Amino acid sequence: MRIDSHQHLWRLARGDCGWLTPERGRIFRDYLPSDLAPILARHRIDRTILVQAAPTAAETCFLLQLGNATAFVAGVVGWADFADPDAPRLIAQAAENRLLVGLRPMVQDIPDDDWLVRPELVPAFRALITQDLVFDALVLPRHLSRLLVLADRHPDLTIVIDHGAKPQIGEGLFQPWAADVAALAQRPNVVCKLSGLVTEAGPGWSAAQLEPYFAHLLAAFGPGRLLWGSDWPVLDLAADYDAWIRVSERQLAHLPLPERAAVFGDNAARIYLRSRGRAC
Repeated sequence: MRIDSHQHLWRLARGDCGWLTPERGRIFRDYLPSDLAPILARHRIDRTILVQAAPTAAETCFLLQLGNATAFVAGVVGWADFADPDAPRLIAQAAENRLLVGLRPMVQDIPDDDWLVRPELVPAFRALITQDLVFDALVLPRHLSRLLVLADRHPDLTIVIDHGAKPQIGEGLFQPWAADVAALAQRPNVVCKLSGLVTEAGPGWSAAQLEPYFAHLLAAFGPGRLLWGSDWPVLDLAADYDAWIRVSERQLAHLPLPERAAVFGDNAARIYLRSRGRAC
């Protein structure tokens, strides 16, 4: 089974994706299941993990409704206000929907770089553990040292780093991102998505430009803790689904078939679906 571990859907008229403005060009339009279905069929992708794109509980409800009506959506990573004093109850309430497999605060957009380690957020992270929900970490390289503290503070919390922590590929920067990623990979509760790299490289990217970052993530996490994802349709800012899956398959072609199968689906099924009793 092949699983895209990271894709989005949105409807502009809902109005809560504040980052999605006309300046985003080609992705400033609605994206719904009918747009993605033929792409998945073309590449033999069986299921997806649908990920939030707005910091609102209303969007999470919208995604859960879409997911429940869409056969290819295996799980939803939603949003919750971790700083709300009532966060544990709200998280438990959201987790009653078995399609919800994780939560993702949009850390990259939070002004306080130390937000991840604020003591008042501890009850929310404990609630994720109690509810068997994954923590999707939408972070930038500067957040990785704080994410390491979080991983050590909550060793029972499954942490999924989105987009390889968005290395600054377009600027050709490799350190300290690479060292921080390697340190996090030493924590068994941390896994990472192979997604979003072409967006960080920018238009005009090349496979050679991406290769050191692919190689480092593979060396750090191994094929047993990497999850392939498209980040579609954000992906379309720099490439398209066809190009991204093609370069991903080439970068991983040297792996034995079972290890490639792990990256392209088995790991996502293990991390997102089995902990919540979801059918793969």
